[in-house]
Amino acid sequence: MALIYEQLSDELQKRIIKENFGGEDFYDPAIRRNTKKDKATLWRPAFVRDVEKIMHSPYYNRYTDKTQVFSFYKNDDISHRALHVQLVSRIARNIGKMLGLDLDLIEAIALGHDIGHTPFGHAGERFLNDLYHDSTGKYFNHNVHSVRVLDKIFNLNISLQTLDGILCHNGEFECKEYIPSTLNNFNEFDKKVEKCYIDQSAIKHLIPSTLEGCVVRISDMIAYIGKDRQDAIKTKLIDSENIFQENEIGKHNATIINNLIVNIIENSYGHNYIKMDDTHYNALKCSKSDNYKIIYQNNKIADVYENSIKPMFEKIYNKLLYDLKHNDQTSPIFKHHIEFINNANKFKEYNYQENSTIDDIVVDYIASMTDDYFIDLYEYLFNTKPLVKYISYFDNV
Repeated sequence: MALIYEQLSDELQKRIIKENFGGEDFYDPAIRRNTKKDKATLWRPAFVRDVEKIMHSPYYNRYTDKTQVFSFYKNDDISHRALHVQLVSRIARNIGKMLGLDLDLIEAIALGHDIGHTPFGHAGERFLNDLYHDSTGKYFNHNVHSVRVLDKIFNLNISLQTLDGILCHNGEFECKEYIPSTLNNFNEFDKKVEKCYIDQSAIKHLIPSTLEGCVVRISDMIAYIGKDRQDAIKTKLIDSENIFQENEIGKHNATIINNLIVNIIENSYGHNYIKMDDTHYNALKCSKSDNYKIIYQNNKIADVYENSIKPMFEKIYNKLLYDLKHNDQTSPIFKHHIEFINNANKFKEYNYQENSTIDDIVVDYIASMTDDYFIDLYEYLFNTKPLVKYISYFDNV
């Protein structure tokens, strides 16, 4: 039986447009690969469709158990990626509303921007990149992989505007001013994506093609600077925010968020760019630098990843590659990954395996894992307990 999607009556649509939209014609600004599908409607506008596609996509749930900064803690108050993407969305929507931007597009970019992220945060991303590059000569970056998840693995027909914002979101490279780049079609976009795989420096030069994408990019940084400090206190890595330098944006989460939002609106309203003044931009750079020195590069965090998680990444990668090469259908990469994707794509004319190399399939699988799944998979594959100790709720009682 064919799926039937009911429609609002023409009479009611005309009334809603007249009473709520001033009688203006409804239009669809989204650029999609398949132009025959996913037409915007009055009740599901163009970028709302992207938001809902992302939220209902097979990997969205997995944000819940993916590390933001701190792994190995049984602590419900520490941020995971699920909270991070919501915070980015909220901050970006606050800015976007004041600047008169498309809030649905902002939400779609924000909620999808980390969907390709690895388990164990940026350490996991670095380990997977090293393995992928050693095997293929290509580079792995989570922002590029987020595009692959939505555009290739599940072929969701997400708009060009949303995918470009996700690709260009990388929060490691701050700018004082973001002027949207020019992007006309998917051919240009595909070239940008492919260049990121073969040129290690390419991601440093990515700038979103919309103001909405630019807002999400800076909001990504605003969302994590102060929040990561709060989490560092909860894990007892530091005692308080007093260890950080006081500057014009403050040292606490609330002041950092407020002051950067206000400054961006002050310097961007009415312009075709997103901008901070020199004082706030330099304060943002200093605050990020403090976070790196005090939190991200702290030996208490880095040593666990290097000594325990890195060897596990290598063993899992090589084992899964072996299973694929030998077509071992009992391997979890077939049962938990390939079959899972094929089932998700059962209504689409798309063959995942035929369009992916074996290294791509291994990378797709590992990047999709949550932290806990990764640990359980290691134990399952090698019949041994991982050299990782989780910190209990009661260890510090």
